Amino acid sequence: MNKEVLINAGAGEIRVAIVEDGRLQELFLERTIGLDDAPKKRANGRHGHSLIGNIVLGRVQRVLPGMQAAFVDVGLDRAGFLGAREARCLADLPGFDEERTPKISDCVHEGEEIVVQVVKDPIGEKGARLSANVTIPGRLLVMVPNQAGIALSRRIEDEDERARLIAMGEQMIAEANGSLIPGAGFILRSAAMGAHLHDLKEDAERLAETWRPVLAKRQQASAPATLYHDLDPVERTMRDEVDAVTNRVLIDDAASVEAARAYCRRAMPEAEEKIQLFSGPGMLFDMYDLDDEIERLVSPRVPLPSGGWITIEGTEALTAIDVNSGSFTASTGLEETSLNVNLEAADEIGRQLRLRGIGGLIVIDFIHLNEPENIQKILDVLSASLAKDRTPTQISPMSEFGLVEITRKRIRDPLAKLMTECCRPCDARGRVRTRDSVALEVLRRIEREAAAAPGKQILVRASPEIIDWMAMHDSEVRDSLARRGAARVSFEARNEYAREGFDVGTAA
Repeated sequence: MNKEVLINAGAGEIRVAIVEDGRLQELFLERTIGLDDAPKKRANGRHGHSLIGNIVLGRVQRVLPGMQAAFVDVGLDRAGFLGAREARCLADLPGFDEERTPKISDCVHEGEEIVVQVVKDPIGEKGARLSANVTIPGRLLVMVPNQAGIALSRRIEDEDERARLIAMGEQMIAEANGSLIPGAGFILRSAAMGAHLHDLKEDAERLAETWRPVLAKRQQASAPATLYHDLDPVERTMRDEVDAVTNRVLIDDAASVEAARAYCRRAMPEAEEKIQLFSGPGMLFDMYDLDDEIERLVSPRVPLPSGGWITIEGTEALTAIDVNSGSFTASTGLEETSLNVNLEAADEIGRQLRLRGIGGLIVIDFIHLNEPENIQKILDVLSASLAKDRTPTQISPMSEFGLVEITRKRIRDPLAKLMTECCRPCDARGRVRTRDSVALEVLRRIEREAAAAPGKQILVRASPEIIDWMAMHDSEVRDSLARRGAARVSFEARNEYAREGFDVGTAA
């Protein structure tokens, strides 16, 4: 497998693409312009700015025994949601164990200050999901300050390796001699497979040095206050996405390359040689036509190699996926036709769920099959496709109507909500690109034009609302563009342009 990590640190947005054998498998977006000027947007988890991993000193606003949950003020527009299961580490009950969830009133009280971690971004009208069992992820280990012991990632399946890693983890704690956090436990990540004891010790000591300032800040802060931010997108990508099978990491920004190399020198020196600065020709994502593919990810229809397609439609309650054979017909008959199209769809669905960030309940309407062995083939391919996903998923058997249900943990808003919004003129029956997503596309087009005509003045003509966005974030926009080689840019509002229409070229 040829795995590449592409990091486009563009003006206004950092985009990370994981490409395997030339095909896009994962996509992460994090926007960087306008966040400081729009705290409410940031607090709501929109515009790509993820809060996941942040550790916050919050104040309990309400305890709801009927829901077995509490609402916690963490400094956002909406209070965060803390369930009893996620709060159980705060309970001080005799005989308490992992098999029994305590009552929420045994864990927290109204007005109390507690340390919590964001485990799910605010989505729609819902506030952030919180956990009191905070964790600090490292390269090989995840430190759990409130829970002693050693645990392993479920992705580590080899029993001999599991036994070896558990023994090394216990030895690491036994030989700590005060270098680690007393009473803290560790989860060994899949990246720890094949690691040696000194590797685990170094990672654990780095995590201890990360946690000590959090403890110190906790003593001085008053709720609500953020005590810890996770790594920035470039460092986080190195930590979570670069592994032994990664062939290279291509980054199109010199400062981001240095940040990635600095992180490697601290945490994963073996990966530093994989980092390369991309300097053309063309733009980084042009290598695999990723911009066009990203654009298609907000379209409901996904074509299949045979000529069939799947249609993905989201609602408030669930996401529906329909499989259609289209123009494909197999010479051996209807069952063979249906099987071939369903197999292609099952293989593609797992990839589309990852790329689009779709979570919650998903219902797939496969083309009807009669033979039980063919149905099992579909489920096996679907399971293999979903197995590539780190987000927890569950699959139901196929019903007599050809329906398969999937639950996938919601982490953040899906890509469609990030890049589009309801169309008001059509009574919300459709979706259109958001102002932010169009503005960021304009910035990428400016970068492309500046690369093609170095030193030339760039003129942008766009709708007034897009030009207003540029003016609202003028200093950030110009600084980001200058860093990307587009220092001479002028903007012109044109009433005849619709939101998604614009023109970027060199000035006469």
